[in-house]
Amino acid sequence: MRGLDDTDREILHLLLEDARRPYSDIAEQVDLSAPAVSDRVDRLREMGLIERFTLDVDRSMLREGTPVLIELTPQPEATGISGNLAGAAAVEHVFRTADGTVLVVAHVDRRNVRGFLGEQLDLTAIDAIDVRMLADSQWTPQLGAGELAPACAECGNTVTSEGETATLDGDVYHFCCPSCQSKFVDRYEELAARAE
Repeated sequence: MRGLDDTDREILHLLLEDARRPYSDIAEQVDLSAPAVSDRVDRLREMGLIERFTLDVDRSMLREGTPVLIELTPQPEATGISGNLAGAAAVEHVFRTADGTVLVVAHVDRRNVRGFLGEQLDLTAIDAIDVRMLADSQWTPQLGAGELAPACAECGNTVTSEGETATLDGDVYHFCCPSCQSKFVDRYEELAARAE
């Protein structure tokens, strides 16, 4: 599996600034042809590094409620909290911390946050709710200086440039070695055959 080079990083940086930027514009800036940029973007998508191209809406331009930051402390056995909230139209971002706390940025009627939450969740599974009005928020995803380091789908080790990649039923899986790939694919195919 090939890692990221400086050109890949520059392409990613330009797409983070504007995901609708034409490949011809990117090509001029990275000194490649537009088809070569397209090939690199396709490779980054196939690797799973680029998951999708999204739209960033300035919700302050819409009349849809007050922007709030909601902090939830779910009971330890509670599940699905993040997923349920992520599907709500009023929710902009959902974060779950390592200790299980769920942070939500949403645009809701600030006088009825509990009512909004009750429509999305079983509130008996929540130990504490803290709501703060937001004065401002900025979402600025950045690439940073991180190296490409997916986890092996079989053993969890870091996949290096010598690793393998397989696409199974449209999902991309990374492996640290051919042995892990073979074990995983064999088990995957066996389970798929049983499911039929």
